Amino acid sequence: MPLDHPAVDAALADLPGWTREGAELVQVTKHGSFGPALTYVNAVGALAEAANHHPDIDIRWDTVTLRLSTHSEGGLTSKDLELAQQISRI
Repeated sequence: MPLDHPAVDAALADLPGWTREGAELVQVTKHGSFGPALTYVNAVGALAEAANHHPDIDIRWDTVTLRLSTHSEGGLTSKDLELAQQISRI
């Protein structure tokens, strides 16, 4: 079941670097060059595979944009918040 806006906003207080854009959690990070950005993407990929919940990933040289949403539920769910928390620990 999708979470309401107040629940997502409360969770974002504990997720520095993440924002809500509509029905997505978004994080944009810079890594200095392509190699470290790719290493980060691979680490995110490993977490996503383990959680069986996959973000949309955009990599542009040193910049990685992640977008989390539970498309099957039509919005943000606890799965998105949990994966964002795991990603934030990388």
